Amino acid sequence: MNRNHEVTRQQMLLDRSGEIQEPGWARNLLWKYDRSMIKAPKWRIKEWDYYLVMGNGFAGAFTISDNGYIGLQSVSLLCFGEKPWEHTETVLNAFPMGKLKLPADSGEGVTEYRDKRLHMRFTVKKGRRRIQCLFRNFYKEKPLKCDIVLEQPDMDSMVIATPWDRKYAFYYNQKINCMRASGYMKYDGKKYTFDPAVNFGTLDWGRGVWTYDNTWYWGSGNADIGGNSFGFNIGYGFGNTAAATENVIFYNGKAHKLDDITFCIPENSYMEPWKFTSSDGRFEMDFVPVIDRAANMDFKILVSDQHQVFGRISGTAILDDGTPIKIKDVMCFAEKVHNRY
Repeated sequence: MNRNHEVTRQQMLLDRSGEIQEPGWARNLLWKYDRSMIKAPKWRIKEWDYYLVMGNGFAGAFTISDNGYIGLQSVSLLCFGEKPWEHTETVLNAFPMGKLKLPADSGEGVTEYRDKRLHMRFTVKKGRRRIQCLFRNFYKEKPLKCDIVLEQPDMDSMVIATPWDRKYAFYYNQKINCMRASGYMKYDGKKYTFDPAVNFGTLDWGRGVWTYDNTWYWGSGNADIGGNSFGFNIGYGFGNTAAATENVIFYNGKAHKLDDITFCIPENSYMEPWKFTSSDGRFEMDFVPVIDRAANMDFKILVSDQHQVFGRISGTAILDDGTPIKIKDVMCFAEKVHNRY
C-alpha cells in the first residue's frame, strides 16, 4: 500500500467487523461515520470538535468533547504581547457516552453544550461556521463572551482514517485550515476583534476509539501571504500510519501532501527554539516559542500531560510542483501530549 494512500471514493468508515474499510487520507470527508457500527464499548468512544482562532496578538480555543467516560468542555484565551499569558477553563462531565449527540458529519449540524455556567455552540452551514460562547465566571469572576464566524469556501482539508494496533480501535479525523475569521471575543472590558484579511481559524474534528496510553505530536498554522492563504497541518502518534500521514501544506485552498515530519523538541525546556524537518525535504522550519499552554492532570487512571506551545515559525515549505513558499514569524502552535485515558 502507498505510504500516502489517497482515498477518492465515498464509503462507510467501518466494515461489519468494526474495522476501517480503507485506511488512508483524503481531501474531504469521504468516509461516513456511524457510531452504531463501532464494536468497542461506549466508554471507549471519543468524539470532539476543537476550534482554534488566531488574531493579531491573541487567540481563542474552544472544545466540545465526549470521551466516553468523561467529557471535557474547554475554552482558552491567549495573549501574545510583551507579557504573554493564557487562561484555560474546563468543565468536566462524567460518563457522557454519546449524550452530547455530536454530529456524525463535520459539514452540517449543531454541536452544543449548555449548563448553568457555560453555553457553547458551533453552528455549521454551507460555507460558514459560527462559534458562540458565553462562559460565566471564566476567570477572576469575569465572563468571556464570543461570536466568531469562519468562512469555508470550496477548499481541500486533511482527512485521515487509520487503525490502531488493537482490535476495534481507529482514528478518524479532519483538519480544516485557512478559514478566514471575523467576529470578536470579549473579556474584562476588552474586545478582541478578528480581521478576515489576516486572521484564520482551524478546526480539529475527530471521532474514534483510542488506545489507553498514547503520545501524539501536532502542529498547525495559517497566514495570508500577499493575498494568498497558506496553512499547514503536521503531526504523528495517531495510530498506525502505514497507509498515510496527516502532514499537509495548504495553499489557496489546495492540499499538498507531505511525507514524515519530525518535531525536534529541546530536552531541557519547551520554551527553547524547536525545529521541524521532513523526510522529503519539503517542510524545514525553525520555531521560536512564546508561551506554553501546559496542563497536567493525574487522577491515577486518568492522566494527561499536555504542552501546547504557541510561537513564531519561519522557513520554507515546498508545494507539489516544486514552488517554494517562504514564511517568517508566522504565529502558530505545536504540541506534545501524553494521555492515559
